[in-house]
Amino acid sequence: MTETAVLEEKPYIVDADSHWTEHPEFFRRLAPPKYKDRVPRVEEIDGVPTWVFDGHVMGRFYASGVVARDGSKASGSAIQDWSIEDLHVGAYDPKVRLEVMDAFGIDAQVIYPSSIGLGGQDLACVDDEALRRFTIELYNDAQARIQAESNNRLLPLPLMPAWSIEACVAEAKRVAGLGARGVNMTSDPQDLGAPDLASPQWDPFWATLVEHQLPVHFHIGASVTGMGFYGKYPWASHPINTQLAIGGTLLFIGNARVVVNMILSRVFDRYPELQMVSVESGCGWIPFILETLDYEMSENAPDDLRQMKRKPSEYFKSNIYATFWFENNFNRLSDLVNTVGEDRILFETDFPHPTCLYPNPLQSVEGKLSVLSEAARRKILGENARKLYRL
Repeated sequence: MTETAVLEEKPYIVDADSHWTEHPEFFRRLAPPKYKDRVPRVEEIDGVPTWVFDGHVMGRFYASGVVARDGSKASGSAIQDWSIEDLHVGAYDPKVRLEVMDAFGIDAQVIYPSSIGLGGQDLACVDDEALRRFTIELYNDAQARIQAESNNRLLPLPLMPAWSIEACVAEAKRVAGLGARGVNMTSDPQDLGAPDLASPQWDPFWATLVEHQLPVHFHIGASVTGMGFYGKYPWASHPINTQLAIGGTLLFIGNARVVVNMILSRVFDRYPELQMVSVESGCGWIPFILETLDYEMSENAPDDLRQMKRKPSEYFKSNIYATFWFENNFNRLSDLVNTVGEDRILFETDFPHPTCLYPNPLQSVEGKLSVLSEAARRKILGENARKLYRL
């Protein structure tokens, strides 16, 4: 088949970031009888629906979406006001999610949680470590079944028990055996009692991910530290929707912290085949941050810089992916492609969260991608993810 014929085929589309809203009964429906009152569930506390895990209050239940049951889209404050009955069924039902994808023209979709922490970090809130492990395995097993039943169209990433390096290694091996195509990791395991990710103590985990071809994913706000920042970014005098906008804006940039720390940890020198995805963080900031990182290291840490095999900015092209969805600056997108390469950008919709591309995600980015070649557009819309996730 000629290259021209290939380009005329329908593009393969992968949505690299979407979300579940965990149904209030999600864990109880999965758990055996002796655990039904201990796993996370939603209870009314002072009239407020609240997630409770083994008697520990995790926080208020939120619908975590703005796409309504009737298909309309609301403003960001809907996530605080809606019940599960108000939300689009595709936010939590895999069969309906596939129908949404078909309507969008999306072939496969990577999915992250919402209510239990974007990196699953909130499941570390109870003292009983065995219960924590059991709950994460319960979640991961359910996601593996969803993936298998969808014939790998739905790719809900498994969570890691990030309070323990040994437990992460074991769980990564286990989910690889279930067909996982990556792992969802908190960016700050030190919040949960483990070393931070710059520590070489994590090397057995990185080695396991490389061995099993599991890219590691860091979603914005995927840690106690990250969400702590989120609550402090806006000033309290702003209206609630404006506070949501401020928090959302700075959460995107917050993943620059994760990218920079991972590059300078030298993990990519030790494990050059390790792949990382910075999820829902946008991409316009990346050229500036990489240029800044090179400059700051040369000015402030030249001895440390000499220990690295490459300039800090060069690791993005070989080891890190960014996600793209809402940005409108055509020139900036071209600049990003020139900086990190067209092979390092993934398309996302963020369905059904407040910033999601809805109801016409592909049409909304068509003009934005028009400055790129047809081959580059196809890579960003799906081929890069198709390769990364072995689809």
